[in-house]
Amino acid sequence: MDKKIITDLGDELYNALKNRQVIDPLSSRYPDMTVEDAYKVQERMIARRIEAGERIVGKKIGVTSKVVMNMLGVYRPDFGYLLDGMIYNEGESIEFDSMIQPKAEGEIAFILKKDLMGPGLSNADILAATECVMPCFEIVDSRIRDWKIKIQDTVADNASCGVFVLGDNAVDPKKIDLNTCGMILEKNGDIFATGAGAAALGSPVNSITWLANTLGSLGVGLKAGEVVLSGALAAMAPIAKGDNFRATIGGLGSCSVRFS
Repeated sequence: MDKKIITDLGDELYNALKNRQVIDPLSSRYPDMTVEDAYKVQERMIARRIEAGERIVGKKIGVTSKVVMNMLGVYRPDFGYLLDGMIYNEGESIEFDSMIQPKAEGEIAFILKKDLMGPGLSNADILAATECVMPCFEIVDSRIRDWKIKIQDTVADNASCGVFVLGDNAVDPKKIDLNTCGMILEKNGDIFATGAGAAALGSPVNSITWLANTLGSLGVGLKAGEVVLSGALAAMAPIAKGDNFRATIGGLGSCSVRFS
């Protein structure tokens, strides 16, 4: 894809983010766009955010669970970048109007204590480099109209990342079975969905290994101190003003968020 088109699309997505507006799907306007093209658009969008004063604090993996794949019609994982402007604290209120068309995902976050550079990394390498894991919410948000996305659209749009919320309980990943730990996702006090660690590519550790090796093949590493979101453990929950959410994960504790 022409470099000017890539730059223009990255700028268009950045402006949609800043102005809280939606745009038509890139995949419908540029049907020949490849996933590689889409990652270049993502790079431009992230570069604009960094130029505006934000900094990268981690990475996220998207579209890891079958239920989310089926909801979106996207059938392969992708990745995006976490920036410091996306961080909210446990229980903190998020202004609903600061987002466009958000949905809540309960996940497990990994906090790294060592750098990781793939490819060729194993799950054991990931666990050895992890300081702790904790429950979290990723609030996904799409700048693409009505979430009418293909893989190229979500990749270009920084894997549809909005903001994220980390719980306040940190656990050694070697002291919990991350494959079988169950999650209950509550919306306004009612159970909205249930899931387990295995929903994320069979294990949240598999997700991180996939990410580290995929990034490594592109010459990008994971860094000590970074936050890595390993993917949704259940269906995405739509959000309206006034909604309250809590995700409780066995052996990890809970994370809550509300929308004002």
